[in-house]
Amino acid sequence: MNNDLQDRTQQNRQLMLEQLKKTPVVQIACEKTGIARSTFYRWKEESKEFAKEADQALAEGVALVNDMAESQLLSAIRDRNISAIFYWLNHRHSAYSNKLEITAKVKDETLSPEQEELIKKALKHASLIMKGKDE
Repeated sequence: MNNDLQDRTQQNRQLMLEQLKKTPVVQIACEKTGIARSTFYRWKEESKEFAKEADQALAEGVALVNDMAESQLLSAIRDRNISAIFYWLNHRHSAYSNKLEITAKVKDETLSPEQEELIKKALKHASLIMKGKDE
């Protein structure tokens, strides 16, 4: 690859990284920069350094959008938007979050240690699902 082509490729990579920081959607960033998606993904395959930089740029872009969304949510709360208020409380206040209640009839049988462990794991899994953190 000649030096002019290398320089242009490097400039285009930097342009793409900057766009991803502003708009963390690959397709949209490609459209705005005029760089084909296939080129972007080829660059990621060819260069671990570029792949790392692209992932970091995407993460920064997502953080920016999250900040903007949270700012809009707070504005909606200030405007007494009930949906925004419910959303905030459901996701930020434990007293308003979704809960799972389990009731059962227990026979006078005692459980083996293996059965107790299995029940503990099932309950933990169910609670993670309810919290949206299924692992």
